[in-house]
Amino acid sequence: MTALTTPSMNDQAHAAALQDKIGSMRFAMFTTRDANGHLVSQPMTRQEVDNDGGLWFYTRSTTELWDNIAHQPEVNVSFADNDNSTYVSVSGAAERVVDRARIRELWNPMVQAWFPAGPEDEHVVLVRVMPHAAEYWDSNDSKMVRLFAMAKAAVTGSTPDVDAEHGNIRM
Repeated sequence: MTALTTPSMNDQAHAAALQDKIGSMRFAMFTTRDANGHLVSQPMTRQEVDNDGGLWFYTRSTTELWDNIAHQPEVNVSFADNDNSTYVSVSGAAERVVDRARIRELWNPMVQAWFPAGPEDEHVVLVRVMPHAAEYWDSNDSKMVRLFAMAKAAVTGSTPDVDAEHGNIRM
């Protein structure tokens, strides 16, 4: 397993590296702290990664997530692509965004399914997560090679020998 930290990149390069790692992974677990300080998570659909690395999500202004962000904006967003053994964990500050033009700009048929009243619904809002850092694990081996390595490790009592990359992107 190799490790990679990217402290010498500029902000644009960090954002591009994050976009590259997240790739087509749209679904994430979005973790906030509730009013009691407990961690709570829920699935969310990523709409966009902007040029600054900001992750955009739709929600309702009547949700616990919306309230939690007001009290504690530090969040974590985790993505997983099990088929390719790629995992990304993003920590950052969430911002509550009520901008009808931006809401309309990101609108799509899948969003319409969750918010049937459309982009003009007063409760439809956006959350933008500005990452502080992202940590990722990305396997370079095929699924069959990974399964064989795990089976071999289970039989021999060792750890799997897989070609994987682990790194950090500091924003």
